Amino acid sequence: METIELLAPCGDIERAKVAVDYGADAIYLGGTSFSLRSRASNFSLDDIRSIVDYAHQHNVKVHVTVNMIPHQSDIDGYATYLSQLQSLGVDAIIVASLGVIQLARKVAPKLQIHLSTQASVLNHRSVDLMAQYGVDRVVLGRECTLKDIRSICTHSKIEIETFIHGGMCVNYSGRCTLSNFMTGRDANRGGCAQSCRWKYHLYDGSNHELSDPNHLFSMSAKDLCGLDVIYDLIHCGVSSLKIEGRMKTAYYVATVVQTYRNVIDEITTSGKPLSRDRLMYYQQELKKAENRPSASGFYHGLPDHSTLLYGVNGAGVTHDFVGVVKALDDHGFTMELRNVVESGDTLECFGPGHNGFFTMVETMQDENGMPVSRAFRPMSLIHIDSMVRPQINDMVRKVDGS
Repeated sequence: METIELLAPCGDIERAKVAVDYGADAIYLGGTSFSLRSRASNFSLDDIRSIVDYAHQHNVKVHVTVNMIPHQSDIDGYATYLSQLQSLGVDAIIVASLGVIQLARKVAPKLQIHLSTQASVLNHRSVDLMAQYGVDRVVLGRECTLKDIRSICTHSKIEIETFIHGGMCVNYSGRCTLSNFMTGRDANRGGCAQSCRWKYHLYDGSNHELSDPNHLFSMSAKDLCGLDVIYDLIHCGVSSLKIEGRMKTAYYVATVVQTYRNVIDEITTSGKPLSRDRLMYYQQELKKAENRPSASGFYHGLPDHSTLLYGVNGAGVTHDFVGVVKALDDHGFTMELRNVVESGDTLECFGPGHNGFFTMVETMQDENGMPVSRAFRPMSLIHIDSMVRPQINDMVRKVDGS
């Protein structure tokens, strides 16, 4: 069966290394200039150099986003920046502007050029046109169905990338101006305030409120989860499966990347789609890092009202992640705390390439060695007495029901 790239997001060096360690084939990140997601930590040139070295040591590629929609005032410095990315050994840039594509071909010809989903490419003729401009890969708009993608891959001569997991935009990706009007932050230049996810009172033009004050309206879409189409996407010739989430935590990146890594490996080894039981298992794994309820987006056709969130934005956010293993000893392990842990909780330790180390919290001690039954101070150290032998930097989460 054809191999496929798993492309993971990272908002800083820690999350980049997590993505590499947990099984990504490639990572994408934003620099401090010319990138969407301006509120992510983002990478200086020195940071990019460091993570390129780390990723390449693990045979992982690095893509850098330069996908803002540049206004005239944004043009200065672009050529120098693209040239610098090439000199650092970056593998590809993600671009939304034809002008930047032309510039990159001139000043940084060794960089692969990937057309951003911001360009809303939804058909093979657009893919062919972009190939003529020198684009090496097109990231399809998230509004494509599985049928569309099959046809596009059949007709296209360059690589196709599609989103498989993460946040969905209520507009064509990159075409929203709600944030501009409501906050003065330009969504297409890295400043999206996610105004669609706010809660709104609805009126009929007078003082009569249409919305339920206890369940206010939002335009928020459920997150995308494409587990059930991975076999089809591999089979039809998609080159890369992309996870959204440069603003997400290291725990989210670890959980989602490792889950999709295991799914891809299982499918390519067997040459068959996931069974119902295996699909349900992996769905439960992803739920351990869920920020919002999920749906299949456009993959199975035009989404209906069931794929939107009305008045429940934030529902489903988990607090299962409780810490990171920092030290081991003969009596158990010490972890850096993230969320509350109590006596009687069942914990699962997982790390790159492994999960399923379970232990019940019977006794634990704080940083001063004093026995405690409840630990709740984030970033403090807590010792868990256990026979389990996790690895340093393993992540620790509660098991459902704890």
